[in-house]
Amino acid sequence: MTSKPIHELIKEISAYYKKEGKPETEHKLVYDSSSETLEPVYFFVLDLMQDFGLEIEKLVDNFTSSPGSGHFAELGQRASIMQQQGSKILGDINTVLRSVLNIIYDLKEFRIRLSTYEDLKSSNKNKAGAAKLSLKQLWMDKVDYPAKGNSSIKAMALGQAGYQTLIDAFLASDDATAAKDLDLNERVKRIVLSRIEEFNSWIKTSEKELRKRYALEKNYLKSQVNALKLYSRWARPYLVAASQLQGKDRTRDPNIVNIFNTLLLELTLLGKQKLKLKDAALEGILPEHFKNEKFLKSLKREYFVCILVDFKFRGIPQRVAQQSHFAFGGKAEVIFRAYALNEDELAKLQEELSKSDLEGALNLIEGITGDSLKQLQEEIDFFLEDKEPAEEKEKDEKEDTSNPFLALLGFYNKPPEKKEKPAAEKKQIIVKKDSWDEKKHIRELAINNSKELAFKLFDIYKKAHGMPAYT
Repeated sequence: MTSKPIHELIKEISAYYKKEGKPETEHKLVYDSSSETLEPVYFFVLDLMQDFGLEIEKLVDNFTSSPGSGHFAELGQRASIMQQQGSKILGDINTVLRSVLNIIYDLKEFRIRLSTYEDLKSSNKNKAGAAKLSLKQLWMDKVDYPAKGNSSIKAMALGQAGYQTLIDAFLASDDATAAKDLDLNERVKRIVLSRIEEFNSWIKTSEKELRKRYALEKNYLKSQVNALKLYSRWARPYLVAASQLQGKDRTRDPNIVNIFNTLLLELTLLGKQKLKLKDAALEGILPEHFKNEKFLKSLKREYFVCILVDFKFRGIPQRVAQQSHFAFGGKAEVIFRAYALNEDELAKLQEELSKSDLEGALNLIEGITGDSLKQLQEEIDFFLEDKEPAEEKEKDEKEDTSNPFLALLGFYNKPPEKKEKPAAEKKQIIVKKDSWDEKKHIRELAINNSKELAFKLFDIYKKAHGMPAYT
């Protein structure tokens, strides 16, 4: 999972262990049996750590199979299946994402059209007049000309003699009364009258239809966004599994010979236990002032007893009879290391681990849909708020009706609204040096407890299995 051993990372991130250069204590168990499986070694240590109340996290899980082994071929087939399924779902994701983009562009066009209808109802005569002219132009281009062809207003005005004033007459007339008052010949008036009636009827029906289409498109957008999230959830397990089934490259490791039937495994467990300072003070281990709640609250970070367990397995994969999986026997090395770490150091360790290969793959998976949706999220949220454009009216320009006496009292001098600050980028974690109390009392207590616990885990396992062990 990570290119560096965890104990080396701890030394780099902790000012204390950078100076010390090594863990508090280190115990090593070596077990070699090609006839017995390796799983019991791992699960015995895991269960033992849990019995001691440690909160356990798996930090490293790597494997390498020799290319000539049956295990390599089996995992290669499984990885290919996972990759194919993941790729198929990613293709569906791209299709839905393009659909979301098209719907958003359509909704923007609908909003522009609907805003014109809203302006038409405005009390501002200039705005209402401009909106009507815009709709008339739209009607002539999209309705009248496609339906009537050479008999349309534009075709007659531009192509037939005697109708040159038809477009201007139509644009200047708001209703039948205005058309009758025009100083034009009767032929033009008759055409304008009929087209004005058609236009006014179209305004009413087209607005209703446009609002219906707008609502349907919003619902469709919602369903497509949900489908996009669902597809990404489906794709994630396949892509994660494909990444996990990919072995680590160890071409120069002497333990891996291409034609041999060999497997190397690396596992690392981190067990941590929060230090109970008040209990230690009551037992007389820490000074009296550690009993004080006010003092304990003044401490800015917690300290933990940490046990790092590294497993290194060199096994011989053996297919279980009439089963599709393998059993692993071989040599196991288990190393128990004791540390005393504070929460800043643990957070920094997690930050470094997030730069590993698997975490990078997971971030890539999330970026396929997450980053794409993030760019569109503001527009998606806007359209999915279920607000009709009528509720989003711009305020018409009105005459100044402010009260001069209230103005003298400063009533209208309201401070401007504060704009929301953009979300701050995630800051890099900096591990500060220990304070005097932390160094002299808390860290020392955590060190002693971690040493004792690491030896207990090592000793219990050794006695339970009668292994030849080396410290």
